[in-house]
Amino acid sequence: MAETILRKDSEWSVIDGEPCKVIEFTPSAIIKNGRVVALNKNEPYASVVLECKKLSQQTKGFIYHKMDFQHLWAAFKERGVRENEEAIIFYSKKRLKSYAKLFSVFMPRLWVMICPKGAFELMADPNNRPELQGEARFLAELPIVEWKPELIK
Repeated sequence: MAETILRKDSEWSVIDGEPCKVIEFTPSAIIKNGRVVALNKNEPYASVVLECKKLSQQTKGFIYHKMDFQHLWAAFKERGVRENEEAIIFYSKKRLKSYAKLFSVFMPRLWVMICPKGAFELMADPNNRPELQGEARFLAELPIVEWKPELIK
C-alpha cells in the first residue's frame, strides 16, 4: 500500500504538471442532490492512490477541494472507468491562469480525465512506443471525457 502521502500543496507540488494514474478512489463524502455532503467536517472529501513516474511507489493523496472531489466523483461514481480505460489526473498549481494564482489556496487543482488504457504510459514517457507517432499517438492519449477547472491553462 502507499507509504508516501500527499496532503498539503507543498507535498503535491512534487508532481505538479505530471500525469498520474488513479489506482483507487475512496470517497469520505458523497454527492446528494448535486451537493457535496461531508460525512465528517474534519476529514478530506476523499483519498486517491496514484501511480506517478516522478514517485518511486504508489502514493496516497488526499482531496480537500470540493470541485476536485466533484470531478473525481463524476469520473468514478457517475460515469465509471471501464475495463479498457484508465483515470488520469494532473495536479497543477503552476498552470493556474494568472488571475487565479492570487487566490490559489482556494482554487481547484485537479484536471481529471478518463483515457484509453495505455494513455498514462504514453503521457508519462515520451520514449514509450516510439512507433506510435503523430495523430495516432495524439488519439491514443486523447481523453474520452475530462473534467478540467476553467482556471487551469
